[in-house]
Amino acid sequence: MESTGGPYLNTAAVTSPVGIARLLQMTFGCTTFSLVAHQGGFSAAYGTFCMFVWTFCFAITVFIIACEFTHLHSCLSLSWGNFTAAFAMLATLMSITAAVIYPLYFVQVGCYPIGCEVRDFRIAASVFAGLLFVAYSTEVFLTRAKPGQVTSYMATISGLLKIVQAFVACIIFGALVNDSQYGKYVATQWCVAVYSFCFVVTVVVVAFSVTGKTALLWFPFERSVVIYTFGAVLLYMSAAVIWPVFCFDSKYGSPRRPDLCAKGKCPWDSQLVIAIFTYVNLLLYVLDLAYSQRIRFVSHL
Repeated sequence: MESTGGPYLNTAAVTSPVGIARLLQMTFGCTTFSLVAHQGGFSAAYGTFCMFVWTFCFAITVFIIACEFTHLHSCLSLSWGNFTAAFAMLATLMSITAAVIYPLYFVQVGCYPIGCEVRDFRIAASVFAGLLFVAYSTEVFLTRAKPGQVTSYMATISGLLKIVQAFVACIIFGALVNDSQYGKYVATQWCVAVYSFCFVVTVVVVAFSVTGKTALLWFPFERSVVIYTFGAVLLYMSAAVIWPVFCFDSKYGSPRRPDLCAKGKCPWDSQLVIAIFTYVNLLLYVLDLAYSQRIRFVSHL
């Protein structure tokens, strides 16, 4: 019986530099959450978040490897290049966050009171968590768009920045719900509206790129994204001015941290985190606007 197509299995999915990086991601991810689940242990919201990151990234990585190895990704209604690039960037951000949080809250030098065996497992898990971050960042480095190369939008600097912008917005939302007292003034409520609007639109841009549906829109997607990015810069500029004034000016808030403010439950701390990441996202949107002038969208890759 004659074969009408190419080989059924794509060995490059596991032998190419990107494929090897993904195999390392799978290995490091499985090792990390296995060490934690077996003896290292975790607790509270911080530990649960770390376990979610490692298991989620492991599952998606296995899915990507399986699809590319068997060519099944061609049957999915996804822009595969955009999907893998977006996930690699998201996994990089999530893994570095978990690699910082877990040792910060669970690793200690001495054995008391958890015991030396548990301590050693937690140290080993922290090491593999760091290696997991290196593996994902390596994939981002290998698959990023090179000058003059025709590639998926999410593999460009502008596309990768979209993932970082959404991730930073999630950090802002986390601080907002942690007793930030944003409802005290209409001005701070405007800032929350800015964060929410920009986050939603950024997620929509990523979703259209990953699903490969940009060509079906009745308006020019490329031009609309650039216009939106310019608008996001203006909106974040307003939040970058308004939020610090209404939180840290002595007329409306407190320029210094109150002495009696409990650690972990202090509105001033949440307000400071929001202010810092507001400036971070403003910088990211400015960089995005600058890079978006130099790229062209490719929706079918």
